[in-house]
Amino acid sequence: MFQKIFLKAQSLFLVCKKYLVAFALIVVLVSVVKLFSYSHSKTDTAYQDLFHSNYKVYDVPIPQDLSFADEKVPTTDFMVREALEKELLINTYWPSQTLLLEKRANRWFSIIEPILKVHNIPDDFKYIALVESQLTNAVSPQGAVGFWQMISPTAKGYGLEVSDEVDERYHVAKSTEAACKYFAEAYAQFKDWTLVAASYNLGITGIQAQLDKQKVKTFYDLLLTDETSRYIFRILSIKEIISRPKLYGFLLRKKDLFPPILTKKITIDSAITNLAEFALAFKINYKILKLYNPWLRSNALSNPEKKKYTIELPQGSVNIYDIDGNYYGSNKLSPMDSINLMFNFTISSDTTITTSPPK
Repeated sequence: MFQKIFLKAQSLFLVCKKYLVAFALIVVLVSVVKLFSYSHSKTDTAYQDLFHSNYKVYDVPIPQDLSFADEKVPTTDFMVREALEKELLINTYWPSQTLLLEKRANRWFSIIEPILKVHNIPDDFKYIALVESQLTNAVSPQGAVGFWQMISPTAKGYGLEVSDEVDERYHVAKSTEAACKYFAEAYAQFKDWTLVAASYNLGITGIQAQLDKQKVKTFYDLLLTDETSRYIFRILSIKEIISRPKLYGFLLRKKDLFPPILTKKITIDSAITNLAEFALAFKINYKILKLYNPWLRSNALSNPEKKKYTIELPQGSVNIYDIDGNYYGSNKLSPMDSINLMFNFTISSDTTITTSPPK
């Protein structure tokens, strides 16, 4: 009896299945037709109604407790509030750029933050590099270079080497240290971190001249050029969005962020006549060597003064993602790599590599 019932039910299901499949195909076909003809067949009024019912643009929240380097931002001042709102709107509704900034920040802030801390510079100053260069080795029309966008005389004044073969403005750690020296010098002048940040755009002399001319003491009371006025609010807006991305609609997963690049370091104190051959000696190519060491600006390093330079190489493989884009870190060092790191490398003039244990 139960077998007969089961067989009848099975037969009924097979019949219904044919109709269900046919119905599904009709639905798909109608949807496709609508997809390709929807906008063309609608009247202007119907099209506008469709647009208004589906397209939404929202204003951005203005934080009440915003500060820069623990200095409160006076958002009750309508000029301050509206200037901040302008930059928040621009960066919120320029999602491709802001997404890239957030991705890059995850990689490079891990290098910048400890250096700021060692030099007693507030952590918020890391956002200056983000605004200056978008954390790329950009070159401005005025010749400012690197993450911190320094011109050559300024860089040399704060201890960086700038030559045809070596330009340490492209060295993230060393250029950050140079920027810290500038920030410390500016703070000794102004005793105000917001003015220090503004001076990175206009200069210490430029900010001091405007303070004296306008008889005020704070950045928010100064009338400045549009570029310098926007500068602080651009920093504040990027800080706010990257600190609280979900509040502004940025929903990145951890795997979406650019991971830090793990490196091993070697020290050289002699010439490298051919950087391509040098790279091959370490089982990498010229492209990787330059990507890891953008401060090497030529295809050789003459080093007549026998200075010590630290060159960074991949710690393991450059393949740090799996097929699904998940980050699993660089490969572990091989026993030979571990041994090599215990030695000081000296590169001779013919690019042969010799090692000697540290004395």
